[in-house]
Amino acid sequence: MPESAAPAPANSPQEAEISAALGRRSIVLVGMMGVGKSTIGRRLAARLRLPFFDADVEIEAAAGMSIPDIFLAHGEPYFRDGEARVIARLLDSGPAVIATGGGAFTEREETRKRIRDKAVSIWLKADADVIMKRVKRRADRPLLQTTDPAATVSRLLEAREPVYQSADLTILSRDVPHDRIVDECIDALRARVCGNAGPLAQESTATTATAGTTDGISVTP
Repeated sequence: MPESAAPAPANSPQEAEISAALGRRSIVLVGMMGVGKSTIGRRLAARLRLPFFDADVEIEAAAGMSIPDIFLAHGEPYFRDGEARVIARLLDSGPAVIATGGGAFTEREETRKRIRDKAVSIWLKADADVIMKRVKRRADRPLLQTTDPAATVSRLLEAREPVYQSADLTILSRDVPHDRIVDECIDALRARVCGNAGPLAQESTATTATAGTTDGISVTP
């Protein structure tokens, strides 16, 4: 079931334009654990008047058990099989904002292909220090149940970032107000699906070609 979005102001013309341009496509947020996919996804869905789904919540509902328990009882390959089925179902259900688990986009080519075909993907990118600061107090991350979680995060980042880079859009997740990240997602989506780059996307295009970007937006051609 989709989560209820918090009340949001009436759609701006730009947000309504994005929703119309998406058609039957969804917006899928990808990236490492702790980058804010669920938090940003809920706010983005509210702004665009779309349903929001957290794929991990949907997996737990379908399995009748928590993700740590699925890993413990059945192992990661079993979990990935179920994750792929759940994401396929969500993508088939119509336009929505979908937050995925950290390995959903990287571990299964079939899932990446479905997302390419039926959605616009946004990689919320963060460095290892930001991720560790956000997840170190949580015990519900099966892949971090190791003797050295920081080393595990660095290893996962090294393996996954080349795949995350194939997402349609990249937004830098950092310690700024959540609504600023949502604004950057909106601006980048408008540039991608409507062909209209707002001021954030225009500035990003200029800065990406040099040393970096102050707004944290980049668009995959």
